[in-house]
Amino acid sequence: MRARYQLAALQIRVQVPTLGGVSASIDITLGHSPDPDDAFMWWPLFGVDGGAPAIGEPGLRFVQVCDDIETLNRRSAGPVEALLDVTAMSCANLPMVGDRYALTACGSSVGDGYGPKLVARTPMTFDQLRDPSCVIAVPGRRTTSFLALSLMLGPGSFRFEEVPFDQLMERVADGTYRAGVVIHEGQLLFGQHGLHLVQDLGAWWNGHSGLPLPLGVNAVRRDLDARHGAGTQRRVNRLLMASIEHAMAHREQGVAYALRFARGMEASLAGTFVDMYVNRWTLDCGPRGREAVDRLLSEAAAAGLSPPAPREVFVGA
Repeated sequence: MRARYQLAALQIRVQVPTLGGVSASIDITLGHSPDPDDAFMWWPLFGVDGGAPAIGEPGLRFVQVCDDIETLNRRSAGPVEALLDVTAMSCANLPMVGDRYALTACGSSVGDGYGPKLVARTPMTFDQLRDPSCVIAVPGRRTTSFLALSLMLGPGSFRFEEVPFDQLMERVADGTYRAGVVIHEGQLLFGQHGLHLVQDLGAWWNGHSGLPLPLGVNAVRRDLDARHGAGTQRRVNRLLMASIEHAMAHREQGVAYALRFARGMEASLAGTFVDMYVNRWTLDCGPRGREAVDRLLSEAAAAGLSPPAPREVFVGA
């Protein structure tokens, strides 16, 4: 049965004065995926084991929402009343929800010459992957890994089925699928399952575009200020950045916490994974990171894989 990660919703409680002079509480939910790099980035916001948060402001309280990335992608496109105010999502998902969300400059997971892995039990050629007898397991059609796979092999040129990310390696290893795209810890552990690397999608994208591959991104609802008062979005962004800075400055403590989300990884390997996806790109994707997002989404639209990206992709752009 698919593992579920039911943690309480991450909330930012902002005290706002009312006309009668009594403060009201605003809850801003934040969701992230159940993998070590996301856990590492955000632990300072909500504390550990009931301890006080390392990062906060008077009147703010942080708790957490955690679910797999494809579920978060789908939630961002779902009913308005179920939307998270701040959420991790796949970069490929943004064009579908660009009227609701904009990206923050911090919080991205970027593969600089590396990324999700296309794996199989035996070496395979691209022509074999496109053969109608071959079905490729993918972790979700809204994920960046699926977009990169589609751009590489050609849109509509291969058969695929969506498989929960935490079951995917096993189902390729047992022969249910001839190939699959592994994300999260699977990028480091696929060899332990006897699987062969067919193509690193981040390396392919870098060779194709000369740019890093923006995988997971952090998105904030565009209507935060309209719903909760001027300055809300700015405060949230400032705290997100402060959380990442604190986590990177206290790496040992952060990796220890991230191990709780490191399925099958020992401490040293979990630390390696965190370093892969929490780095200078995560603090601020910068001009090159923004260029990479624009290029990826432009190619997706040109290939008919998604609608055009919104005019203003980033907060404050």
